[in-house]
Amino acid sequence: MPTTLDWSHSDPESWANYPVMLATQRGLTVLGADHSVRPGLAERWERTRDEKGREVYVFHLRRDVRWSDGSLLTARDFVVGWRRALRGRERGEMADLDGASEVLALQERMAPEADLRAAMERVGVEAVDAHTLRVTLVHPRSYFLARVANVYIFYPAPAADLEGRADEEVRDYFDRPRDGRPLALGPYRVESWDRAGERVRLVYNPRSAFPPPLVPGEAPVPVITLMKSEIGPALYERGRVDFVFVDSAAALRVKRPEDLQREPLLSTYYLAFNTERAPLDRPEVRRALSRALDREALVAGLLPASRPSHVLLPPELPGAASTEEAARLPHYEPERAKQELTGVPGLERPLRLVYRAGDNFVPEVAIAERVAAQLARVGVQVVLEARSDFMAEVARRTAQGPRAYDLYLRRLGGDYAHPNTFFTLFEREGNHQTGWETQAGGEPMGRFERLLEAADGEADEARAYALYTQAQEVLVGEQAVIAPLYHPDRYFRARDTLRGLDVDPFNFLALRTLRRSAPEPKQAEVAP
Repeated sequence: MPTTLDWSHSDPESWANYPVMLATQRGLTVLGADHSVRPGLAERWERTRDEKGREVYVFHLRRDVRWSDGSLLTARDFVVGWRRALRGRERGEMADLDGASEVLALQERMAPEADLRAAMERVGVEAVDAHTLRVTLVHPRSYFLARVANVYIFYPAPAADLEGRADEEVRDYFDRPRDGRPLALGPYRVESWDRAGERVRLVYNPRSAFPPPLVPGEAPVPVITLMKSEIGPALYERGRVDFVFVDSAAALRVKRPEDLQREPLLSTYYLAFNTERAPLDRPEVRRALSRALDREALVAGLLPASRPSHVLLPPELPGAASTEEAARLPHYEPERAKQELTGVPGLERPLRLVYRAGDNFVPEVAIAERVAAQLARVGVQVVLEARSDFMAEVARRTAQGPRAYDLYLRRLGGDYAHPNTFFTLFEREGNHQTGWETQAGGEPMGRFERLLEAADGEADEARAYALYTQAQEVLVGEQAVIAPLYHPDRYFRARDTLRGLDVDPFNFLALRTLRRSAPEPKQAEVAP
C-alpha cells in the first residue's frame, strides 16, 4: 500500500509508493529493456557545461502529453514539482540541483518564509517557455538522466491545480482522491484510496500519451484494485485476484506452481563486516572470510533459480564488472582462506551474525546457517541471531564504542539503472553501519569517495564505468567491507489473460503496460 500519493513530497518509505506512482506518472526519461536511457516526457535534450563547470541540461518536452483532465504538460509543471520536492520529506535527494544547498540550509535553520521563497527562485530549474525546461546541476552527474526516469520526486506536478493553494488544500488534494484528482500522466489514475480497507482503485486514463502497447485481441484493463492481504495466495487460488507476489522463499521449496514467474532484480544480497571490532578490523581477515564462502553452495536448492555472485554490481547493470575485473575480487578459495585465518588473534571467540527475522523472498535463515557452516570449515565459529529490530541492532554500539554485531546479512536494491545507486549506501553518510570510515584514518573511504565523485562527474561513459570499477575494488576487494553473495530474483504468479503485469528489475509492481486478452474476463482485481 502507498504511504502517500504526493509524489513530490514522498517519504522515507517511498519504495511502497512506486507501483502507484509508476502507473500514474512519468519522468523526463525512461529506461529501456537494456536499461539504456531513452526519451520520456522529453523528446530530446542537450547537455553542456557552463563557464563555472556546472552541468546544464535543456529538455525539449513532447507537445502531445496531456494530464488526465486534458490540460497540456508544461515546463512550469516541473518547476512547481521540483520546488515542492525541495520542501518535501526527502528533499536531500534534490541536492544535485544548483542552488538546492542554499534552500536546504535555510530550512535547517528555520529561516523566514520570504528568504526561502527567494532562494527557491534561484534553484537550477527554469521554464524557458511552455515546452523547454533548463536544469542546472551544481556538478556534472553521469547518473542524472537514469535517475529522473525512476525516482518519482523528479516527476512534474500539475501547476494549474497546485499553485496558489494553501498547504491544507494541497494535502487534501492528494490524500482524498476524487473528481479525477490527483491528475495523472500515465495510463492509469487513482480513483479512490481506502486506507482502512487497504485498497487503491486505479482506472484507465484514455488521455495518456503512454497507452499500453496493444495487439489485436487485447484491450486496456479498465480497473485495477491493489490490495494488501495476508491471504493473497488463497485469493489467487480461488480466482479472486489475478496477480500475487510469492513472498516466502520457503514456500517455493514446497510447491512450484506452473504459472510461477521470475524477475531478476538489480539487487545484491551481501554479508557485511563490522570493521571496527577485532579481528574484523583487519582487511586481510575480511578478505580471507570472503574467500571462505562458496556462493554456489550457499544458495543451491533454496530457490527455483539463483544467481550467486562475489561482485556488488549485478551483471545486467550498465558498467558491471567484466570477467577479468571480477576475478580480482575475493572469491571462493577455501584452502587459501583456511591458511590465512589460522592463528589469527581474536578468532578464538565466536562471531555474531545478525539478520532480519521473518520469512520473505530472500531465504535468509538458510543462507545464515550455511554461512556459519562454511566458516566453521575454516576454523571460524559463528553464532546466529535473527532480529525483528534489525537496523537498530546493527547500529547499536557496545559500551566500549564499536557496534555490537560482527557480521550482518542485508539486501541492497538499485533505485535506477546506474552503478552510482549501488555505492551511495557505503559512503560516509550512508547507512551501512560497518564503521569502515575509521579504517586507516579514513584514507580508504576518502579514496573510494573521490573515485565516485570523479565517476559521477565523468561525461564519457566508458571512463565513468572504469572509475566505478575501481571503487568496487576498494570496497569489495582491497578493504572487503562486504562480501556479495548473490543477486536476488522476485517470484510472482499472474494469470495469462493479462499482459504486461509483472515486476520490474527494481522490485516494483509494473502496471504501465497492463492489458488483457479477449474474451473479456470479469473485472480484474490485482493484488501485490
